Amino acid sequence: MIPTSPAPPFDKSNCSKPILLMPTNQRADAHPMSPRSEKLSAPCRVLFVCGKNRLRSPTAEQVFATWPGVETASAGVSRDADVPVTPELLQWADVLFVMERRHRTKLSEKFRPHLSQTHIVCLDIPDRFDFMQPELVRLLETRVPRHLPSRKPKT
Repeated sequence: MIPTSPAPPFDKSNCSKPILLMPTNQRADAHPMSPRSEKLSAPCRVLFVCGKNRLRSPTAEQVFATWPGVETASAGVSRDADVPVTPELLQWADVLFVMERRHRTKLSEKFRPHLSQTHIVCLDIPDRFDFMQPELVRLLETRVPRHLPSRKPKT
């Protein structure tokens, strides 16, 4: 296992944290402080979570899939979720958006050890919307962007 230091408090700039690429002659799992050859900016990895991963979180994933500097995924906290939350998904995510407070509670109960360095945002979006329903899309477009890297103006 690679030794890591605790993550700083979350802010949007953490989503553009640098990735340091290693020279091709070094192992990918070498110590994170070993010499690197070049820097790139990493995308912010965003995980959207609802109950069954059928309506709200897949909508959010699709709406923000083309947001610059962001990678999206979605999952559900229920046992019968189409894509269930896993420790690997939680480890992958820089920021986690839950649709309701009960989703945060379920995540904390089941995955507490995997959440210590993940910023969680509750969107307070109730389970009364269909997939890609315009009202749901508007709510997401209102509540999510303030937590994402700013869009760059098109030139």
